Amino acid sequence: MDRNQMQMHRQIANIRKSLFDQEYLDEQFIQLEELQDNSNPNFVEEVVTLFYRDSARFLYNLDQALEKRPLDFSKLDSLMHQFKGSSSSIGAKKVKIECTHFRDYCNARNAEGCKRTFQHVKKEYTTLKKKLEAYFQMSRQTGPVERACRPR
Repeated sequence: MDRNQMQMHRQIANIRKSLFDQEYLDEQFIQLEELQDNSNPNFVEEVVTLFYRDSARFLYNLDQALEKRPLDFSKLDSLMHQFKGSSSSIGAKKVKIECTHFRDYCNARNAEGCKRTFQHVKKEYTTLKKKLEAYFQMSRQTGPVERACRPR
């Protein structure tokens, strides 16, 4: 491995570490990485890509449900429960936390809290998406890196 490749691998490792240090990702992401091997070297990226494809529908449906009057808190909670489960499956820690807050506001029947928290959900979702896209793009450029190491 030449010096440039080593530097790129270090950069990727640092990006990955920062995703955990900043609590964008949790242990579930590591479990996905452990399922990745030479026969399916892009497994994690494929799972995350499917998550983002499916979650666009959840976010759209939530956005539409928040526009209806009166708000159907049961429907909102159900939609957010599904989105939270999906987020949990890839280890999207901050997104999952915001989903929990949203559901708390649903249970309290607090419309303003739901609307405000939905903006937080979308912000964390978008931020994570950008960070993971950069991480995967750089990973594709350099080839395999060490995976499934617990962050320190």
